[in-house]
Amino acid sequence: MGLLSRIFGSGKNARKGPPVQEVEVRFSYGSQNYQHLFALEDVLRHTIADAGVGTYEGHDASADGSDGYYYAYGPDAEAIYKVMEPVLASSTFMRGAKVTLWYGPRKWRTATRVIHLPE
Repeated sequence: MGLLSRIFGSGKNARKGPPVQEVEVRFSYGSQNYQHLFALEDVLRHTIADAGVGTYEGHDASADGSDGYYYAYGPDAEAIYKVMEPVLASSTFMRGAKVTLWYGPRKWRTATRVIHLPE
């Protein structure tokens, strides 16, 4: 194994299959009671898994409850968003959320689509 292979790893372990795409949902939450955030997360996890379009990865939320993020990954960001959209639309704290679809790994030139949910 060469020096560069030891530093950066070999191509043998490179990801195979379709490129991973991402759906990121950024929203205003406004509470330190995370009950509704976790409940919606459970619905998203099951909806995405049941549709077989990807994997719900998790959330980030600020300590003060002001805002948060949901993340989902799979081979087709459009398909993931299509099953997430009705779930997001049913939640009051998703009003005005920003949804970013990443059509490949997050890099400088990766194509994206940004959707602003109605207020």
